[in-house]
Amino acid sequence: MHSQTSSRHLGPALLGFVLFVVGIAAALSLDVPRATFGIKSDEATYIAAGLSAAYDGDFAFEQRDLERFAGLYHTGPEGIFLKRGKVLRVAASASWPFVRLDKQEDPERHKLYFGKSLAYSLFAAPFVRLLGLNGFLVFHVVLFALTAAAMYLFLAAQSPPASAAVIVSAFLAASVVPVFGVILMPELFNITLVTLAYFCWLHKEVAPGSRWAGRWTDALAAVLLGICTYSKPLPTAVLVAPLVLLAWSRRQWLRGLAVGAIAVAVTALFFVFNAAVSGEFNYQGGDRKIFYARFPFDTPDFLWETRGGQVTTDTSTPQEVLTSSEAASRFSHNAFYFLVGRHYGFLPYFFPGVVAILWWLASPSRRVRWRQMVCGAAVVSALVLLILLPWTWSGDGGPPGNRYYLSAYPILLFLIPPEASLAPALLAWVGGALFTAKMVLNPFVTAKNTYIAVEKGPLRRLPVELTMANTLPLRLAQPLRGRVLYGRDPWMFLYFLDQNAWPPEPNGMWVSGSGRADVIVRTAAPFSRMDFEAESPIRTVVTLSLGAGPVTVTVEPGTVSRFSLQASGVHGLGDYNYLLSVRSTEAFVPHLREPENMDYRNLSVQLRFVPQMDPTPPPR
Repeated sequence: MHSQTSSRHLGPALLGFVLFVVGIAAALSLDVPRATFGIKSDEATYIAAGLSAAYDGDFAFEQRDLERFAGLYHTGPEGIFLKRGKVLRVAASASWPFVRLDKQEDPERHKLYFGKSLAYSLFAAPFVRLLGLNGFLVFHVVLFALTAAAMYLFLAAQSPPASAAVIVSAFLAASVVPVFGVILMPELFNITLVTLAYFCWLHKEVAPGSRWAGRWTDALAAVLLGICTYSKPLPTAVLVAPLVLLAWSRRQWLRGLAVGAIAVAVTALFFVFNAAVSGEFNYQGGDRKIFYARFPFDTPDFLWETRGGQVTTDTSTPQEVLTSSEAASRFSHNAFYFLVGRHYGFLPYFFPGVVAILWWLASPSRRVRWRQMVCGAAVVSALVLLILLPWTWSGDGGPPGNRYYLSAYPILLFLIPPEASLAPALLAWVGGALFTAKMVLNPFVTAKNTYIAVEKGPLRRLPVELTMANTLPLRLAQPLRGRVLYGRDPWMFLYFLDQNAWPPEPNGMWVSGSGRADVIVRTAAPFSRMDFEAESPIRTVVTLSLGAGPVTVTVEPGTVSRFSLQASGVHGLGDYNYLLSVRSTEAFVPHLREPENMDYRNLSVQLRFVPQMDPTPPPR
């Protein structure tokens, strides 16, 4: 019987082993700084922390850490978050809790500390110690392998091995996950922790007689979620609740309480560890700065007070979100964008999760209590992000897809009903690949240039997240395509979502004839109408819209066409954002009309526009 069971899994096991070997070989042979196109997002902090833990046995940033980083990357740690240390002293107190913590400045001024979670760098450090920078990528291959194995074992306990293998491959490859696999940050680490935790918790529900059926698995799940909660508090903290609630729903009061207490204790221990390292429990608290171009210890006269940009955690946002008169409107916009947004939408970047939810809802297993709790945790995780982080619910810095929701994404696999067939699994592959194939086939390029994927293909047909115009990936593009000033009275900023329009020249903004141009118009106050002038040396028919109904205008050569567009936009963080879409039927190449002109652009029409501002903005 045992041999028959083993033979059922032989094919997926062999395939997984081959992919694992290929992944390890690739991770060992890559030149990491060149293959990953240098530093991205918050990588500098996590890489420097991992190198410090691996080679110095600490989490302090000193001159030798700067020298080590510069020697490997041939540049400084761009975007590194550092903080000054504190010395914590415990003193007795006459009142509750009878203990007082006193903070004093760290006398060791030659040391700074990392202003990010230390868990990822701590677990990656042994690999880095053994393999250098390649150790980060090897660590990621191991994380992928652990995640895939846990997903497969769970599904194979209730479904045919072939279906289980196809579903797992879709969840991990037909989504945005592989892109984060080549970004040296904790996202894949968090995915693995959550997957292993839910596997430990739920495997006994589908295979009661397995070796994973003991109560100790709940404790292990709580430990893993506790680590992940320290690494990424939102939305991971929400994912602990189903473990407790399921036990309580079965009247296992002490068991549920113990599981919750373990998760809280592990999270607290890691924050205590953080305090032991830097003197601050909160890695985002204290005297914290971000550094570009010039770094601590790069000159003998370095002074903390004269370098870097101050970074503080915004504690006023939740209060403003919950009390604003626009909370309901803002939430409805964000919920729509969360589901189908072009840059961060759940549908395009986590399509296998969509299939899992629909598959579960269409099956009798929708009545199973623990599956209902898993779905509830996924929904509540999204709500928490949208309510508490209305301006950055996807993760700041223009990530590929919703970086913050990645931690919750893997729990959707546990909704897959028993006896899973191949048809929905193939749908997950086809639908997911439709949106993410371009990203997954070249993850290193996508990870560095996150704005490219949305310029062509199905993603381009999805709505733009106007509430977060200032945090979209196009801000990373060079030459500058985001926050381009156009007009000063009133001031406007333009955000070019594709390469079918160019930043304004003295006579206006040129639009290409290659396809539709999408440009976000950002203003400080709302407007309901925009006046346009259009001209071109050729005859062309231009169709424009500004959030309201489209307008079609025929532009004759040598004449200026004047018209107006009704506008409808979205209120963002201290701004109002409108999506200007332009399409033209004809085009010309300046060089082919005037050989001395070296402009080879495919041009159609030049636009000039001025918004007619509303008399008074609506109340917030």
